[in-house]
Amino acid sequence: MQYELRHQVIPAKRQTYQNVIDRLGDQPVSRYLEGTLDVQPRENFHYRPTWMSNRELYDERFSALRLTDSYRFTDPRQYYYTTYVAARAGLHDDFTKTLGYLEERDLLARIPAGWQAVLSSVVVPLRHYESGAQLVSVAGARFAYGTSVEQCCSFAAFDRIGNAQMLSRVGIALGGGTRDRLEAAKRMWVDGAHLQPLRRLVEEIMVLDDWAVSLLAIDLVDSLVYPLVYRGLDEHALLGGAVAYSLVAQHFSAWFEDQRKWIDALVATWATDPEAGLANREVLGHVLETWAGRAYAAVAALAAAVDSHLPGAETGTELAATAESRRSPWASLIGGAAS
Repeated sequence: MQYELRHQVIPAKRQTYQNVIDRLGDQPVSRYLEGTLDVQPRENFHYRPTWMSNRELYDERFSALRLTDSYRFTDPRQYYYTTYVAARAGLHDDFTKTLGYLEERDLLARIPAGWQAVLSSVVVPLRHYESGAQLVSVAGARFAYGTSVEQCCSFAAFDRIGNAQMLSRVGIALGGGTRDRLEAAKRMWVDGAHLQPLRRLVEEIMVLDDWAVSLLAIDLVDSLVYPLVYRGLDEHALLGGAVAYSLVAQHFSAWFEDQRKWIDALVATWATDPEAGLANREVLGHVLETWAGRAYAAVAALAAAVDSHLPGAETGTELAATAESRRSPWASLIGGAAS
């Protein structure tokens, strides 16, 4: 008796999950959407937070910034676990290769004295800034309402730890493979006069009750720190005999560009929400007026410290231009609330 094996295709009754079908219809969708849309728990909670009994465990009232539908916002990068891990693995592999090249040739230790001072007193201590920003992102991951926002905050929290680790590795490489530079960076963060405005600002942002306001406040600081310390100094390093720093800075600039994609999209979604948009724009305007000036003052202290070591850098002038250019997109989104 002979048997014949045949290939039989069984058509699927549906092409995705029911929660996605309810929103988009029965059509093929991305893994990102399948793992994001309507995943947020909304009912059958076991208990309320013991420290805030008037809130549900997951509650949109943890922030004054609301969305009529929390899934109006989606991550432009379409990151879910697999795509995020793959992207960050590539980023950190590239950084490891760059740092290995610099360590093998002892290039960081050979940069001019002024640049070594900038790395020791400004750049490496920012690993503590990243740690504070990580806690802000963790708060967003816990208290944000809607999976699309929560997962962006979660990924950002991991990114911040990664950034702090990369800065730590730069400090170790700068110190010839020892941890002395990291101890010095910690003392600088705690005691350095030029870092105290930034340290105080981060600590005050960390304890705000509204997770979204904290997220936006730290982003206003990011929007000045990253262009100043990484992109701006990168250009000066190329001409100032510190190409080794330029090779390091490119990785942080690339991360910041990626971070901007979802933060800017989220702000735009808040500002244009069909029902909550007006109230959101008022909150955004208040955030801008409350924190933008303080962010500028804190980062200006960093710029002054950089200019003291690199007189030709003129980072203070660049910082003013950056602050104005970053304020403009906010003002256009929130309209009269920013005036």
